[in-house]
Amino acid sequence: MKNLYYDVLVVGSGTAGLTLALHIDRSKRVALVSKSTLKAGASWLAQGGIAAVFDENDSTALHMTDTQVAGAGLCHKGAVEFVIKNGPDAIHWLINQGVNFTLQDDQKQFHLTQEGGHSHRRILHSADATGRSVTDALVHRVISASNIDVFQNHHAIDLITSANKLGEDVTCIGAHLLDIEENTIVTFLAHDVVLAAGGASKCYFHTSNPDGASGDGIAMAWRSGCRVGNLEFNQFHPTCLYHPKANSFLITEALRGEGGKLLLPDGSRFMHLYHEKAELAPRDVVARAIDQEMKRLKCACLYLDISQQSSKFIIESFPTVYEHCLALGIDITKTPIPIVPAAHYTCGGIVVNMNAQTDIRNLFAIGENAFTGLHGANRMASNSLLECVVYARAAASFINQKITSPCHPNEIPRTKLEKTKVINQTAFVDENMRFLRMLMWKRVGIVRTNGELKKAKLKIQKLKRKIDVRFKKSHINSQFLELRNIAVTCELIVKSALNRRESRGLHYNLDYPEREETAVDTILTPGKEPQ
Repeated sequence: MKNLYYDVLVVGSGTAGLTLALHIDRSKRVALVSKSTLKAGASWLAQGGIAAVFDENDSTALHMTDTQVAGAGLCHKGAVEFVIKNGPDAIHWLINQGVNFTLQDDQKQFHLTQEGGHSHRRILHSADATGRSVTDALVHRVISASNIDVFQNHHAIDLITSANKLGEDVTCIGAHLLDIEENTIVTFLAHDVVLAAGGASKCYFHTSNPDGASGDGIAMAWRSGCRVGNLEFNQFHPTCLYHPKANSFLITEALRGEGGKLLLPDGSRFMHLYHEKAELAPRDVVARAIDQEMKRLKCACLYLDISQQSSKFIIESFPTVYEHCLALGIDITKTPIPIVPAAHYTCGGIVVNMNAQTDIRNLFAIGENAFTGLHGANRMASNSLLECVVYARAAASFINQKITSPCHPNEIPRTKLEKTKVINQTAFVDENMRFLRMLMWKRVGIVRTNGELKKAKLKIQKLKRKIDVRFKKSHINSQFLELRNIAVTCELIVKSALNRRESRGLHYNLDYPEREETAVDTILTPGKEPQ
């Protein structure tokens, strides 16, 4: 067992984690940990861009209205205003870090695209690989920062908390992590701990997310006593590539913004039957429409066609999509792209305030594992990277203003991971990971019913008990930790879905097809019934 001491521990190396680390005062020592490499998260894969007001015909008020409409009445007005008003400044900071956003032909203004739910062109992008451009720039800065130590291939196991003798005033003082390469447990102790561990879309069998999106931050925070909110709102991206070798490669929404049409197998359009904005309707509407048409026609996929645009425009605007599809034998300049919906974004998460503080002292949550209230019942396209930067900067500013003393607690809580025997986990993890993800896809997917949700809940709870027994008795690895966290998060998603007796945004329940007049968050509290 090894103890390491830092001022700030950041769990996660996506846009949120990288941004916060770079904003911490250079006088403070920062540990930035990633369970894989610095470029393996969802931020790296983001194609579309970042939404912000830069068009003279656009306005903050319009961006706010679009966000609230897409969020189906559940967005927190304060969070929406906070993020969008700070958007342009966040963009300029990214530019100063070396992010090169695509410019118009005159090279004087940003080239802005339009995506679903937006009333104006306001999406800044770096071709169709914005996440890669942002991550590259921020990683370069982090590696160059003298006060930031990077720990790759370190998987967080659990948070370390302390409390007074009455069990009150719970404070986070660090975390236990598994050093994957050395197969040892490392204890990180810090004044402040920041969870930036990403979302939980790996809970579903079909996902656009990288393999590590297993709800680690949400599960750890819940086990430590933090509330979570609105986890029933799982966004399914309408257009992921349907191909046996594609691994649910995401087809950016910007294709539809540039005129891409959704087609049935016979070549006919259908989105105009579901929404007045047709292909540019909010993502929840488009995903449900595709799901319904696939079920009606009993077909494996539908199609997205951008071929009416010139080959030059397509190749220059969407080089990543073009090259990836071409490698699979699909020339998008000539033929439609086969697509299916896939789990894409976790709109709920750990409850935080405007400084990204959780219910536990000195514990913060930012990025996709946080519930800020910005996204409501449905995240509007390209607002997520903006949220990452704005809230990361706010959290860092709050941390920088705190008065702290050297972090060397007299008594360090020990981890309970001294195992008595070795059990081969591989078969158990593989079998139950597939079972759990398929269960969520079939019973807790785009369209839900109470009966299916209750069946899923019982099966998840039964599996959780098996996982807990193995966690206490056997050696662990990264894959087992992911299964443990996914099981916790899946149960929270199901409990949240059962608690919402209406259909709103991304949560559509056939037993409650109407939307209630009053919008209320779903808040779950450890040890208590849903509020």
